[in-house]
Amino acid sequence: MKPTLSIVIPVYNEEGNLPELMRRTLDACRALGCVFEIVLVNDGSQDRSAELLVEAARQHPREIVAVLLNRNYGQHNATFAGYAQARGELVINLDADLQNPPEEIHKIYDKLCEGFDVVAGVRAQREDSALRKIPSALANGLIRRSTGVAMKDYGCMLRGYTRAVVQAMLACEERTPFIPVLANSFAHRIAEVDVAHASRGAGTSTYSALKLINLTFDMLTGMTTMPLRLLTFFGAAVCALSVLAAFVGLGAGLATGAAGGALAVGLLCATLFFLAGALFIGLGLLGEYVGRIHVNVRARPRYLIHQIHGESAIP
Repeated sequence: MKPTLSIVIPVYNEEGNLPELMRRTLDACRALGCVFEIVLVNDGSQDRSAELLVEAARQHPREIVAVLLNRNYGQHNATFAGYAQARGELVINLDADLQNPPEEIHKIYDKLCEGFDVVAGVRAQREDSALRKIPSALANGLIRRSTGVAMKDYGCMLRGYTRAVVQAMLACEERTPFIPVLANSFAHRIAEVDVAHASRGAGTSTYSALKLINLTFDMLTGMTTMPLRLLTFFGAAVCALSVLAAFVGLGAGLATGAAGGALAVGLLCATLFFLAGALFIGLGLLGEYVGRIHVNVRARPRYLIHQIHGESAIP
């Protein structure tokens, strides 16, 4: 018997894409020949997305489950809300903007059926602008270096997980999770498959270049202590440069008199200003970690569910 499947899709202001998304996702799942459910999570949308999801759950009562959050909590928290409702042995993420075609679901599903714990999609030919590609490439590089897991595309949300990995992620209590990195930390076997990528169907992306940079910074400070270690190395390098600058200034002063003394004072001032800037950077970084500790200690819920519509066919 084929394993049961849950498709989890976070939705935020995707009114223009939802009819086609649901039609194509239903067709793709039915073609797999397994028992499935599509869990759509409305993340506080301001358009008619919630109404469309409720209507879809009414029309397809055993195939579509609509989860309505009471406000916007962000993509990853909305995805966690979907995980909590998902019942399948295998769980696959899909974005609602149709940039990852639902017809590619079978590639992730087939690979999971081979026994992999995590299967990540890799956007073979991205249909994004350079303003999206460049920050994304930088973010992928930083994530690979900080986590030590050399995956090609951390930004692609077309990914699949086993039930065991999903349950492990749900047991984690951090308030700022980054799902691809978190899932990899629990996986024994990880695979990547090339998937198609399309231009956005309708609407505009909420992920600007600045938002991608902020997301990467959140990931680095939320999932690894590597920035603190880099700060230590940076401090040691600054100290070494300061000592070197002092010797250079002293030597110049002894060799050339007054002119050398002026040079020495200039080097000293430059070193002090550089050190002051480095200290402020370090304090800001430490503040980010302390702030995250504060958020996690409060242990507030990641999300609040307002309503659930539809019933899964998965027992």
